[in-house]
Amino acid sequence: MTNNLPLTVKRSIELLGLMAIVAVMVIGRDIIMPMLMAFFISIMLLPVYRFLKRKKIPESLSIILSILLVALFVALIVWFFSNQIGILVKDFPQIKANVTQHINSLSDWISRITHYDDKQQKAFIQTKSDDLMNMGTSLAGGAAVTLSGIFVFIGLLPIYIYLMLFYKDILLRFIFMWFKTDDHPKVKEAIYETESIIKSYLIGLLIQITYMTILLGGILMLIGIKHALLIGVIFAILNLIPYVGALIGNLIGVLLTLTSSQELWPVITVLGVIAFVQFLDNNILMPRIVGSKVKINALFAILGVFIGGSIAGVSGMFLALPIVAVLKIVFDRTESFKQWGVLLGDERPAKSPMTFPNFRKKKPVATKTGIEKG
Repeated sequence: MTNNLPLTVKRSIELLGLMAIVAVMVIGRDIIMPMLMAFFISIMLLPVYRFLKRKKIPESLSIILSILLVALFVALIVWFFSNQIGILVKDFPQIKANVTQHINSLSDWISRITHYDDKQQKAFIQTKSDDLMNMGTSLAGGAAVTLSGIFVFIGLLPIYIYLMLFYKDILLRFIFMWFKTDDHPKVKEAIYETESIIKSYLIGLLIQITYMTILLGGILMLIGIKHALLIGVIFAILNLIPYVGALIGNLIGVLLTLTSSQELWPVITVLGVIAFVQFLDNNILMPRIVGSKVKINALFAILGVFIGGSIAGVSGMFLALPIVAVLKIVFDRTESFKQWGVLLGDERPAKSPMTFPNFRKKKPVATKTGIEKG
């Protein structure tokens, strides 16, 4: 039916559909985001679930044991952070003294390069502090609402995971019934590839958190940086957010180092070690673990992170890249949406489509790294 429509009408329908999807995501994010998170976790748990099923364990118990495995992992992370925060609280007097020292040094430097003296700086800081206090009071109610939303989010996850694993065959049949029988082999191929990419990507991220924590935290501990493990874990987790997380992780690492030392050399050391570990991660370790299956170009990876963050906050930023990867799998296997798959991918044509009309068509073309998969 849609194949007989003019091209401009088709493109208009596509853009309207894209806008409708974004609108639905924004309006229903409190319902959709837990379901998406549960979907990705469910796929990651499939090997555990299938292993338990092969051991003749009942289906419901297999699902529950798989979910308990995730709960144990989360509990370990919570325990670690609570332990590290306890250490920070014990060091609070020393942290206060270090922060005072850094503020005095900064004040002296500002006095030397500007006409503002200590009294003017203190008056400015006091004014801004009062503004922050007023802002904090006004946001207290909103923070309580956000906290309750987080608890609801976490409470719904195990329920969604259980139901998705339990009713997975119904969901699969629903997907197949959307397509003609002749297209079922392509649908099956897309489902298997989606499962493979999501599992390799998410399991790869767990491995990445582990080795980055050991590498970064271990090196910083050997050098003698205080709160080395905490810096390592925070950076490893934030690094899961593509591009943006690394910048935030660097900033938090610097702040933690400044509060634990009155000198500047530890800050330079921390930044240098983070840069070294990130170089190893980006160029050697992560490509070998995840491989080249998730081929999303940097432009749309960054756009996806910011759009996901604006729609659903931190959870949207974490899920942005796997969602874009799944969309690319679907687009690459759908003739009418193949151009969107090309747009999201990183397979650059070997020559400009402006001078080679063959590269403007919906078929495999030579790329700068080999042959693009159509």
